[in-house]
Amino acid sequence: MPPYKKMYFHLFNAITDALEKLSEQDFDQAREILIRAQQWGESMYIESEENRNK
Repeated sequence: MPPYKKMYFHLFNAITDALEKLSEQDFDQAREILIRAQQWGESMYIESEENRNK
C-alpha cells in the first residue's frame, strides 16, 4: 500500500474516533486523539521523505 493511503486511512479513523468523543462531550480525549494522529502523520511523512531521498 502506498504511504499516502496508509496515512489517509489512519487519519480518517482518528477523525472518526475524535468525532465520537466529541459527541460524548469528551473534549480532552478528542483533542488527544487528534494530536496523536497529527504527530503520527507528520512522522510518517518525514520518514517517507527520508526514504525517498536515499
